[in-house]
Amino acid sequence: MTEQALSEMYKFITDHVAIGIHAIDKNGQTIIINSKMKELKGITDDDAQQKIMSSMNDSYLYHVLKTKKAMKNVKQTLWNQLGSEVVLRSDITPIVANEHLIGVIEFAQDITERELLAYQPLRRYGQPLTFDIITAVSPKMKTVIHRARMVALNREPVLLYGESGTGKDMVAEGIHHELIPKNEQFITLLCRHDEQAVLEQLIKVIDTKEQTTLFCDRIEYVSLDMQEKMLELFHAHYTEHIFIASVGEDPIELIAKGQLLKELYYFFASVTIHVPSLSERKEDITPFVSDYFRRYRQDTGSKLKGLSEKVDMLFAQYDWPGNLKELEVLLDTITASLSNEQMIEFDMLPVYFRWKMQNNKLEEAQKPQFLADASKDIQPLQSFMQEAEQYYLKNALEMFEGNISQTAKALGLSRQSLQYRLKKFSE
Repeated sequence: MTEQALSEMYKFITDHVAIGIHAIDKNGQTIIINSKMKELKGITDDDAQQKIMSSMNDSYLYHVLKTKKAMKNVKQTLWNQLGSEVVLRSDITPIVANEHLIGVIEFAQDITERELLAYQPLRRYGQPLTFDIITAVSPKMKTVIHRARMVALNREPVLLYGESGTGKDMVAEGIHHELIPKNEQFITLLCRHDEQAVLEQLIKVIDTKEQTTLFCDRIEYVSLDMQEKMLELFHAHYTEHIFIASVGEDPIELIAKGQLLKELYYFFASVTIHVPSLSERKEDITPFVSDYFRRYRQDTGSKLKGLSEKVDMLFAQYDWPGNLKELEVLLDTITASLSNEQMIEFDMLPVYFRWKMQNNKLEEAQKPQFLADASKDIQPLQSFMQEAEQYYLKNALEMFEGNISQTAKALGLSRQSLQYRLKKFSE
């Protein structure tokens, strides 16, 4: 078999396996990233190199490259291009040939369904989630809590709707703890993909003698036929249990798109509560971060005070497509690497997040002067390329707070090459 034929065979295999594969050489340059890995991490062919380069310093691959120690069963929570939560489990291993490190490879498996398709009591922060614990400073969130308290008082079925990560699960558990008389258990049933498992779990919960608050999360994920079966069970047992459901969009729009059964909506229609996105209630960001750090200090004895003024401002400017869940995962990532710091500074943020903030600023800013515009003459291509390179290097350097080594590594350049280019532009 020729070398070209063997290469084509390897490419076919890597692009058709059910796991994500990403390999880098000893310099941190990507040599293999298969279609599955791009899909899992929300990377398109157009922006692949940019995303890989921008996150390289912060990735597990780079950590293994530096330490030369394998990392097994690493769980990562990401948000894909559609803003949906994806949970990965990865093995990252150094590649050694003739006793020399030549690269690192990551094998990633999508375990989103395994993680989410389960019913379990919601116990975040190690204690029941009551309305007193939920951060609700904004008028919109205060309205949500007020309406949810009324639902608990009347023991009514309720439909919660809003984007992924907004805290619909927190509101559902808050309702459970507000009930009078109290129900004996709170169960979350995540309605994703495996419909038979969903139905079996539902029947198991309903058949129990314990009074239960059942939260059916993202009920639009199951088919209309399955929704009809679930509705029959709700009607038959609504006097014994409290039923709460959630959807990711306006239920009327879901009905129009054929994703939500009209009769199921009518069952919950007496009370429908919209849980707003974090971008609609940015007043809640700083209090949520403060509450998170307060719990962190209690659990670890840390002297961490909070965010620096710059980071606090960046958090307020960011759109948070993953909402409250994205913010919480980001804080988990930051605090995992803390030692005795008292303030979270910009350079302590994960590189992938700094890159997203940089892109946000570029999108909001006026179009750079070097870009072609109908109002002025087109300039020679060589001049354009020089200006584009200068602009890109300048912004990359700012993102890394002027650190030449980190900037060069992210750009895939040697330190000397970057210094030469910067010196050329300054002359």
